[in-house]
Amino acid sequence: MSQTEAAPRIKLAEKSGFMAFSGSINIVYQFKSVYYLFFLTEVAGISMDMAGLIVTIGIVWDAINDPLIGFWAVNRKFKNGETSRPFALWHTVPWAITLVLLFTNFNATMNLKVIIAIVVYILFEVFNTTVSLPYNSMAGLATSLDADRRSINIFRNLGACLGSGIGAIACLPLLKLFGGLNNDGNLTDSSDIGFFAVSIVMGVIIVIGGIIHYFTTKERVKQRSSDDKGLSFKQVALMLVKTRSWRINMIYIICYGIINLLLMTVLAYYATYVMGNTGAAMMIQAAYLVTAVFSSMCVGAIDKALGRRKTMILGSIIAMLGKIWFIADPFSAGSIYLNAITVGMSVTVAFVLFNTNRNNIVDIIEHRDGRRIDTMIATSDNLVSKLGEALVALLITQSLSFAGYNAALEVQPPMVITAINIMLGWAPLIASAIMLVAAFVIPIEQELKEAQENRAN
Repeated sequence: MSQTEAAPRIKLAEKSGFMAFSGSINIVYQFKSVYYLFFLTEVAGISMDMAGLIVTIGIVWDAINDPLIGFWAVNRKFKNGETSRPFALWHTVPWAITLVLLFTNFNATMNLKVIIAIVVYILFEVFNTTVSLPYNSMAGLATSLDADRRSINIFRNLGACLGSGIGAIACLPLLKLFGGLNNDGNLTDSSDIGFFAVSIVMGVIIVIGGIIHYFTTKERVKQRSSDDKGLSFKQVALMLVKTRSWRINMIYIICYGIINLLLMTVLAYYATYVMGNTGAAMMIQAAYLVTAVFSSMCVGAIDKALGRRKTMILGSIIAMLGKIWFIADPFSAGSIYLNAITVGMSVTVAFVLFNTNRNNIVDIIEHRDGRRIDTMIATSDNLVSKLGEALVALLITQSLSFAGYNAALEVQPPMVITAINIMLGWAPLIASAIMLVAAFVIPIEQELKEAQENRAN
């Protein structure tokens, strides 16, 4: 059994610290996911092809640096003996600064704008990875009790919902407040100043969230073995690859990321060119957010009643069913709202359970190999998932560009509208189907039971 200071039940104050940090993390994630590509093309004036290149390079770099930084973190400790929590204190400030720079419209030539955007995006993703270490690891390090880990992940998801609301829904009112949006819900000539001001507000909130998390949470779970000898990259990679639950959970996470990315990235274009009002994205986001909040309150009970695999299966089926009306009638306001609502349900289930799976996988590996690799688990599956997201981001921009997208046009060609509808209907339906298969075959409950039985013996 892992050595711990104790195995106390996690109190509300500590869970709230997780929620605050998750909220601040998701402010950045959602704000950037929904509006960065839109900012590049509509405000900075960068072509769709070049904007797609910027986003793709950033996501690919994020994927590559994840396992590198995760491996570095596996073999180091802070002065206080902790491995993850201090990142929340020291790395949120530089991350907030790079967020502001992402949404700065530099007065430069177009080529220089592209170069600056790529450099800033690379720095943004470096700090994104280091801040993600405590975000993804601390639920497993705070307690060895699986019920509390699930509860922590539910609070994290509640924070994620609130952060998503602030990062996406609140952006448009703030943009209007700062003069970047007119009363008709469309961009003004001062939209660059508006986005810059909004990003500063978001950056301040992420710093506050990191401080709250650091001073309300604690690392309690220690490695069973006293062996602190450095692990090689090959050793860590083998620990992961031979764990079947990790491999399948990674596929599940990839699908989750693709479904979320498609909705968050394409929604602003759908609202602008299909619904005729950029501001309409706010209400659709609100439907997504409210559903996710209510779903968070039910996931724990459903997981306890049905079990891990069956709950994952249920979430995948909900995601698939939500696409049927939209595919049949993509121009119906009801269909896009139902689409967003079912995505809110399904990604809530996915978020809580794949993160609880991650915590369990660390235990499975520790019981088998004697070493905890929390930070590597937190980053390794992101390598492939973010490469998948990079491919999807590239496909989004290239599809729109090939279809004839032109930001100068108030009405886009029919092929552009078709491409937008496919990316909100058929594409996430396919990802949901793959997620369903992964949920059917993941052996997380069996592997965890075997690990616990071996530990008892």
